[in-house]
Formats: sequence, structure tokens, C-alpha cells
Amino acid sequence: MVKKFNNVYQFKITLKDTKPPIWRRIQVPETFTFWDLHFTIQDAMGWFNFHLHDFNIKDPITNESILIGKPQEDIFFKTKKELPGWEEKIADRFYKENISAIYTYDFGDNWEHDIELEKILSKKEDIKYPICLAGKLACPPESCGGIPGYYHLLEIMNDKCHEDYESMIDWLGGEFDPEEFNPDDVRFSIPRTPDQEFL
Repeated sequence: MVKKFNNVYQFKITLKDTKPPIWRRIQVPETFTFWDLHFTIQDAMGWFNFHLHDFNIKDPITNESILIGKPQEDIFFKTKKELPGWEEKIADRFYKENISAIYTYDFGDNWEHDIELEKILSKKEDIKYPICLAGKLACPPESCGGIPGYYHLLEIMNDKCHEDYESMIDWLGGEFDPEEFNPDDVRFSIPRTPDQEFL
């Protein structure tokens, strides 16, 4: 259940290194934690939450970058302490002088997203939040090899004579239209608790 709130935060999420850009515009309650924001981005982009994630954002007090996500003791390549996303409120980190962050999903494929706070608005009583307002292009398939793998996939899909075309169709489970996205089709799930995240 969403807590009572008066304002909404409008974010633009852009998948880095995509040309033309794959992006979404969402509005979320000011009471959201980074954990809530993570699940909202997953739903808006079209990811399925199969992998770990983190946010990298500037600390407004120390001016140093901090990591927010789901702390894992066995992730050897992380050199910074990671704060639990369910304890960190977006309203404490995003404001007029601190509008950007990097959201990384799947540390293998390394899908990096630019997160930009565009504005803070009064909520509208006739809208159910969170909401996806706009966006462009389909989300890449999960586990396709990151940005290089995705564009290689598109090359194969554009050539029905390619030797890997049929196997790629089988792997995808059917045709894939990279142009397809409709914000009206986005459905937001209720964020799972940390121990349920990958259920």
C-alpha cells in the first residue's frame, strides 16, 4: 500500500549507449524508497528482475558517490559499502541540486541507465501512481549480452538468411519488435520484500 503523499517525482530513465535512445518517463510518489523505484523502473522498462541492481548517486552531505541497492557480502568487485534500498528514501537523495543517478541492472550484462529527476509536481487525485507517461522503443531481452549483444541480436533479426536467425527466434520465443512500446501497456507490480526479490 502506498503511503499518503502530496507530491510526485518525475524521472526520465534512459538506457545508456542505445541509439536511438531507449527511454521511459515515470512519476512516482515522494514517499518511495529506492527499492520501490527499482521495481518501478523494472516494470516501466520491461525488465523481469532476474538479476541484482544498484543505484549510484551523489551524497548531498559529503558530495561523494554512494551505492544503494541490495547489499551482498559475496560481490567481490564492489569497493564501496552499499546501502539497503528499502531504507533509503528518494526524497532524501533527489532534489533540485542533485537530479541525476546511474541505475545498473544485471552486473553481467551491465545495463546502465541514466536517471534524471525532471521535476517535482503536486499529485493529481485522478491518477493512480506510479505511472508511465511516455517512452520510446522496446526493452532489450534479458541476458542477451548487454549493449553489444543486443545490437548483434538486432543484426541477426534483420537478416532472415542469417545462419543464427532460427535459433535466435527459438531463444526469443518468437518475433521481437525493437520499435514496440506503449506506455499505456505498462503495469506496475507491488514491490517484493528483499527476501522475495527473485521469486
